[in-house]
Amino acid sequence: MKAILVAVGLAVSAPVLAQSATIYRDTNFSGPAVAVDRANADMRLNFQVNSIRIASGEWELCPEPNFRGRCLTVTRSNADLRRAFGWPGRLQSMRPTGSWGGGPGGPGGPGGGPITGQRLKGMASEYFPAPRQGNSRVLACRNGSATATCAAQTADRFCVDAGWRGAAYQLMETENRRVYLADVLCVRTGF
Repeated sequence: MKAILVAVGLAVSAPVLAQSATIYRDTNFSGPAVAVDRANADMRLNFQVNSIRIASGEWELCPEPNFRGRCLTVTRSNADLRRAFGWPGRLQSMRPTGSWGGGPGGPGGPGGGPITGQRLKGMASEYFPAPRQGNSRVLACRNGSATATCAAQTADRFCVDAGWRGAAYQLMETENRRVYLADVLCVRTGF
């Protein structure tokens, strides 16, 4: 945990940009297509994906639901994913990297708005010292008094909305008599 806390000083406020991409069944951007603008943990596609046109951002493509399997990160449009990366074609989940998720309730989930604020992203985790959705800090518990259990559930929802599997760690911080999430570590596994 020490390494994470030391690295926090490196985190910077990242602007939130809408990311979008279109995936295609065939090479050369042809055949049936699906436009994607947020994380999708279960694409339920009935065709393989062989090309991608990226309008903005960087995208992680995964052959299994819930962002599992041997995922591929793509930073620009590619007319033949198999030739360029050896992509097997099966795509079951995808998400923008280092951006906002699109869980229940639209971008950013029930908190209202995209996930914003400082963050530090690694390959298997992302650290949010003061999680924000839209222009507001994320309350530890939306209803009732703040408890550790409620904060853990809120942190899990926040992480899922950000495109992760859940929260491995979180704290609560009181500011002006309101209790917010703090020091949230979102991870893919081990939570």
